[in-house]
Amino acid sequence: MAPTRIVVIDDHPAIVAGVEAWCAKAGVEVVEVGATPAVAWTGPGGAADVIVFDLMLDGQVPAFGDLRRLVDAGRQVIVYTMRDDRDSVLTCLDIGAFAYLTKAEGPDHLIPAIHAAHHNLPCTPPTMARALSTDSRADRAQLTPREVDVLVSWFACESKEMVARKLGLSVRTVNSYIDRARIRYANAGRPAPTKAALVARAVQDGLVRLEDL
Repeated sequence: MAPTRIVVIDDHPAIVAGVEAWCAKAGVEVVEVGATPAVAWTGPGGAADVIVFDLMLDGQVPAFGDLRRLVDAGRQVIVYTMRDDRDSVLTCLDIGAFAYLTKAEGPDHLIPAIHAAHHNLPCTPPTMARALSTDSRADRAQLTPREVDVLVSWFACESKEMVARKLGLSVRTVNSYIDRARIRYANAGRPAPTKAALVARAVQDGLVRLEDL
């Protein structure tokens, strides 16, 4: 099996060196590093499976715009930053980041998040979990009971085929319910283009508990 390939966008050499060392031990290939998002658009970084992204590249203003451009291009982005406030976490998740970790969380959480991002599996590191569990915003998507059933079953299953067998539906119908849920979240201003993003939305809205994931 080919190793997970990542690009690290961070302007702190010590952090980059640490991530490279952790990845080397875990069989993750760091194909490019750089202090700006440019390294994720061309060369080896442009083909990386996962982007590890420092939100505070200039030390002053969160790089939400750069994050949005990467997500809009279909990239799997893990925000890895010193910033630990709830609003930053929720904003990044709303933009479509796969996961949010602080640099205090280290390899025990970053490496599993990288693997989860590569395989599009649910992942809720501690900082992200705390932010989700205390999110009380009112802009919640109004899902039907059947849409909720399909989503919750999908989170617990390895494939949509398994969901279809469990609920007695066709795979096409399962896809339809998931697509409708995504549309509802998009219309509520909270896009969820990936399975991980849908998990985050479901946790935020109380549809599934963190301990059930």
